[in-house]
Parts: sequence; structure tokens; C-alpha cells
Amino acid sequence: MKALTDRFVPQQRSPSPPTPLVSSDSEHSDNKCTLWSTSSSVSQPYREPSSTSGRKQLCAATWTSLVKKVSMASGAIKRFQDRVLGPNRIGLPSTTSDFWLLGVCYKLSEDEETDDGSVVAALKQDFSSRILMTYRKGFEPIKDTSYTSDVNWGCMIRSSQMLFAQALLFHRLGRSWRNNKSEVSSVQPEHEYLETLEPFGDSEASAFSIHNLIQVGESYGLAAGSWVGPYAICRSWESLACKKRKQSDSLPMAIHIVSGSEDGERGGAPVLCIEDVIKSCVEFSSGEDEWAPLLLLVPLVLGLDRVNPRYIPSLKGTFTFPQSLGVLGGKPGASTYIVAVQDDNGFYLDPHDVQQVVTVNKGTLDVDTSSYHCNVLRYVPLESLDPSLALGFYCRDKGDFDDLCLRASTLAEESKGAPLFTVTQTHSLISHHSSCEFVEDTGEEHGEDDWQLL
Repeated sequence: MKALTDRFVPQQRSPSPPTPLVSSDSEHSDNKCTLWSTSSSVSQPYREPSSTSGRKQLCAATWTSLVKKVSMASGAIKRFQDRVLGPNRIGLPSTTSDFWLLGVCYKLSEDEETDDGSVVAALKQDFSSRILMTYRKGFEPIKDTSYTSDVNWGCMIRSSQMLFAQALLFHRLGRSWRNNKSEVSSVQPEHEYLETLEPFGDSEASAFSIHNLIQVGESYGLAAGSWVGPYAICRSWESLACKKRKQSDSLPMAIHIVSGSEDGERGGAPVLCIEDVIKSCVEFSSGEDEWAPLLLLVPLVLGLDRVNPRYIPSLKGTFTFPQSLGVLGGKPGASTYIVAVQDDNGFYLDPHDVQQVVTVNKGTLDVDTSSYHCNVLRYVPLESLDPSLALGFYCRDKGDFDDLCLRASTLAEESKGAPLFTVTQTHSLISHHSSCEFVEDTGEEHGEDDWQLL
């Protein structure tokens, strides 16, 4: 893993720099035979030959070498993905089981006479309307590093950006919004759609960029070139939202991280404490309101090497919640954003494709946003996921939150002793640590519940 990472990230300048598999710099060059001309480019800079014939031969040789190296780069990324995520499983499996996509159920039928394809078409349109964030190349360097791309290390950050972008999309346009430019739509929804994408640009000027996440997440281990887990990225988002709270580009919702007696990635007993949620909402509104739109994040550890099968029914059950924002999860070192389930498979958006930086501005309605969407259904067996993952839920109002608590409590009761998390009313057994306000531990012993690390 490290060896492959070292081949993808920018290297320090040296007399003989190694040649990476993929260039991460988009600096323009006037050299005619160079595709990317940087200190770590995939082809050597063009030099003036002594004759016209020599010039032609050099250009031909350079381009031949370039094509071979780019092909090798694509192949290396593909082999890495196959080794980590498993061979690509694409499309819909040949089953008629219910397909749950972020709280919406699509009922597939075996009878072609009763199913004219409209259900599958609606499913695919819903899937392709979810926001996709992938590796980008050619952005401004992150802080004082030379990183102008997050290839091979930024997948967890990109997965988390997808979840947050989806929460903003739900908040501004609702769950029923679809990305269909062929339909006549009013200017306002299009403006709000672009307003959702704009803060995820790849620069310090963009509120929720990879640059700003790394800056606030240093205390949780975030750094350019390093991979992090779900818990660290959740806490980093909490810190970023707190930092931006009094600015114009703030997150328009409160964030609450559900944790338990063993906070962090060590496991423990996640408890959704209603008293703590109200406190987070009051904090968000600066004491003016007791409730606010809410984004709940639930970091979990559901096994040792992979997800324990006991948790899979409950994990699938969360996708039936209308408040579902899916799951941050994947394989060790290769995160994805899981947005749907069918049987024991999870359908995901893959951040591992490399795309050029795109600047989205809400004032430019004709900007190309095709790189923020995906039409390809990919899936992975849920039992093969890394046990460290995080659930996301968006609650628009208090009624939505109450409904989530009821559904979560019912799911816990039906879990046969292996709930994902539990719900409690009071703050008697756990202490909540917020990045905006520190609450001192009471020193009380923590009680046990049915959640267990297996």
C-alpha cells in the first residue's frame, strides 16, 4: 500500500526525481511533446533536437512512451482497486428483492409485462442524482506541502464530502430532487443545486474543501498524503462546522456525533442521547432555539477484520429510514460512500477515479457538473466491508428526529442482542465531548449495554 502510494504522490525535488504513475500537477507548459510538465511528470521535458528529423523522432518516441506510461498508470489503479475493493460488480444483480436507496424503496418485478422498466429507470435516475466526489488533480497545493492531488490517499475525505453534500441537497432541495437537465426547471432549484456543490471546491476559499478539512483535522491525524478512518473524519467535520459557524459559508445544520463510553475507533457502546442532541441544537442556534436541522454521525466498529454477520441485518435496516444518508465504509485504506442496499450487497459511489479540478460557482448556471454524478451501479458484499464505518442521518425538524429515534429503538429491539446503537433520553451515563464546548467527565462508571465488539 505504502509503496503504491509513494508512486502516486508528489515527491520532493531532487536531481533525479522518480517517475510516478499519475501526474498530480496541472501546470501549463509550452513544450510541445509534454502532456504534464512538472518535477514529477510522466514524460521528459521536450528539448530542441539538432535537426528537424531528430525533432520528429523525439516527439514520436516521447508520445509512444507517454501512452505506455499512462496505460500502466490506469492499469495500476485498476489492479489496486480490484485487490482492495474486489473485482468490479456492476449493474443490478438478477434478483427482485427490494432495493433501498437512502430511505426510498424500489420494488423490482420478475414479470416483464407488469414492469415496463419504469421502476429500474427511476432507481437509476435516483442513484445518478446523488453527489459524487472523487480524487482530483491540479488543485492549489495543500498548505505548505507540494500536494496538488489527493490520488490514493484522499478517498475517506471524498467519501465524507459526498455524505455532507447529500445532507445539504436534502436540506435545500428535498429527497425527491433529481438531476435531470432535460426537464424544464426553475432557476431557483438550479441555483440551490450549484450552491450545494460550490463549498466543496478544491481550494482554501471553499468552505468544505479538502484543504480546510486537513487544516482543522490535524489533531485527529488528518494530513496530506495520509489515510484516516471514519471516526477521525467525523470529528474533523465537527471541528470545521464549528469553525465556520459564524461565517457566511457555514453549514446550515447542527452536527452531533453519537458516541459511547469508549469514544473513538476503539469500539464501545454508541448511545444516541436525546439530551445531548438538544444541547447540540441549542449550541448551533446560540441559545435562540431548542431545535435545528440536524446531521447525525454514528462512527462504529462492528467486528475485527470485517463486519460481523450479526450486524448486517441492522446495517441494512438503517437504509429504510427516511433520514438515511448512507454509510462511510469500504475496505482498509479504500473508502467508498454506500447509498443503497439489496439483499446483502451495498451499492456505492466510488471516489477512486481521478478527475481534473472543476470550479463550480452558483452564479454560473452553465457550468459542467457531470463529474459530480455517476451512472454506473457498483456493489460490494456487506460482509466484506471493513468493520470501521460511520452512519449518517439528516433530520429536518424535531418530528423527523423523533421518528428516527423510534425507528432506531425498534431496530435495536429486533437486533437479537447486537444493536448498532441505542437511544436514551438522559445524560446520566455518558459524557459528550464537543469540539465547540468541553464538558468535564463526571467520573461515574459507565454501564454496559447489549452493543458488543465481536
